[in-house]
Amino acid sequence: MDIYSKPACSLCDAALDVVERVRARIPFELRLISILEDPALVAAYRYDIPVVSINGQPVFKHRVEEAELEAYLLQVLSGTQVAHSRAQDE
Repeated sequence: MDIYSKPACSLCDAALDVVERVRARIPFELRLISILEDPALVAAYRYDIPVVSINGQPVFKHRVEEAELEAYLLQVLSGTQVAHSRAQDE
C-alpha cells in the first residue's frame, strides 16, 4: 500500500492513523511517498492528498474510512474481485 502525502498535512496524518490501525490487524507493507519529491506527483496529486493506493490502484482520496479500508484489504487478500471505490470514480 502507498500513501501519497506531504509534510504538515492534517488530512494525511489522519489517513495514516487510520491505515496504521488497520495495519495492526491486517499486516501489510506500507510506503509513505511525499509528493514534494517528484514534480509529476505534485502535478497529479496537489489538490487530492492524501491518496491511498493498493496494488497501484487509488482507492481513497482526502479521507480514509477504516471499515471500508479493512473490507477492501480483506477482499484483495482473498483474491475476490473488488468493486471500484469512490476514489477511482473521481
